Amino acid sequence: MKGFDFDFDFIKITATDVVDIFLVAMLIYYVYSLIKNTLAVNLLLGMFMILIFWFVVDKLHMNMLSTIIKKFMDVGIIALIIIFQPEIRRFLLLIGKNTFLQKNKAWWGYLFGSKTIEVNNLVRIRPIIEACKSMKKSRTGALIVFVKYYDDQLFANSCETIDSRISKRLLESIFQKNSPLHDGAVVISENKIKSASCILPLTDNDTLPPQFGLRHRAGIGISENTDAVAVIVSEETGEIAYAKQGRVRMNVSFGELEKLLNKDF
Repeated sequence: MKGFDFDFDFIKITATDVVDIFLVAMLIYYVYSLIKNTLAVNLLLGMFMILIFWFVVDKLHMNMLSTIIKKFMDVGIIALIIIFQPEIRRFLLLIGKNTFLQKNKAWWGYLFGSKTIEVNNLVRIRPIIEACKSMKKSRTGALIVFVKYYDDQLFANSCETIDSRISKRLLESIFQKNSPLHDGAVVISENKIKSASCILPLTDNDTLPPQFGLRHRAGIGISENTDAVAVIVSEETGEIAYAKQGRVRMNVSFGELEKLLNKDF
């Protein structure tokens, strides 16, 4: 079978090539995880179709049309940055949250006495849990957002500044139906209720269940665009949902809510 011998000497795979392929695969995975179930997928597909169309008209020597499309493609990088700004922001946040130090901060904290910090954190979380219990019982709709770093530019224009310590009564009074601040989100950061009545960006995800109202869509939307997590209390059912990184966990028990907040807050 001498005629079927193949020479694979031209294929030379080094350790660097393996690392290169792995990094490209990771990049594609992260990009896909960020844009799936969003309008960015349709935008990316549209740009890909324009690229194919330009290639075809260029090969057919349709000079006028090819020139117009080429001028459009010349500013493609700037257009990509503008169109995909939320996804780029989320990508950078994802990298920051998955660095070695961030991944292992729990171990560092444990070695240097995080047990005391954890106990104190549970004390800070308790008023939030108690407020959610009360609002669940009374079917009071609520949206509570937790951010690590308070972005004045993001929240200042659409919120009423509170800057008060966290308390059960204050949260209940804010979301009371007759309160002028109940329509919107409460933002908690640095162990304080920083602002209330915040208007948040809605999610672009068009696959969500139809029963999701504006609170759920706003909670998911803010978790998509920032490192925030959101607790949503449904006005119709009293059910508690937890949104993080664009994903929502439904029917969360108070024990689960305490564990989630202790981990993320």
